[in-house]
Amino acid sequence: MTRRARFLGPLLVALLLGSAARAQDALPLVAALSQTQVAVTTGFTGASLTVFGSTEDPLGPGGDEVLVVARGPTRPIVVRRKVPILGVIWVNGPSARFGEVPGFYAIAGTRPAWQILPEPVRQQNGLGLDALPLTSTGARSPAFRAALLELEGRNGLWLEDVTPIEIRGSRLFHLRLDLPASVPTGDYRVEVLLVRSRRIVARQDLAFGVDRIGTADRIASVADNQPLIYGILCVVLATLAGWLGSVLFRRG
Repeated sequence: MTRRARFLGPLLVALLLGSAARAQDALPLVAALSQTQVAVTTGFTGASLTVFGSTEDPLGPGGDEVLVVARGPTRPIVVRRKVPILGVIWVNGPSARFGEVPGFYAIAGTRPAWQILPEPVRQQNGLGLDALPLTSTGARSPAFRAALLELEGRNGLWLEDVTPIEIRGSRLFHLRLDLPASVPTGDYRVEVLLVRSRRIVARQDLAFGVDRIGTADRIASVADNQPLIYGILCVVLATLAGWLGSVLFRRG
């Protein structure tokens, strides 16, 4: 055996062992966020994050599928129905109080969740607006849930399949996640799911935060901790603005 053969033999074995080890250690799903902190200032008009990652097997028709679900901090919401009195005055009528309502919810995938997962699995994991576990007290009519869905959707806080996940090179994917100006502050959870043969085979949890900074943070702190002072300041500022407007119009 030549010296080159004696050298290449162990090298080839080492390369094969290394490849096998990498294949064994390879994860079926790897995902990350473009940023983990969103700053809300007085001029905040919304923000965008990118969810990106890769899969072990090819994505697309006949292959694996990816779902991305983003959930924001929860809070209670009361939905009221207005009723007329004598056909002229509208007052609050029956109401339903929903607890643990996500302040933000968005879901997107390489295909819609209802197309790639069995219905029981989709409902169990809350994948889709109709699968959100919204429990309420008070009025029990389904119309209150429908009104809540319409309200949050109109505000851009609940989104479903607005933008599909884009695939690059059959294994790379990315999704732009848009946050509206009215997005609540707090901790957010992003769940990335890998679906194979109508089964969730891997998942990865990511997180980011939305926080007020600067003047916006100070105003919010005063409103939360000293509501009386905040109310007085609002009245004073509104009065000054009205007085200044009247002076300018008189001069005009």
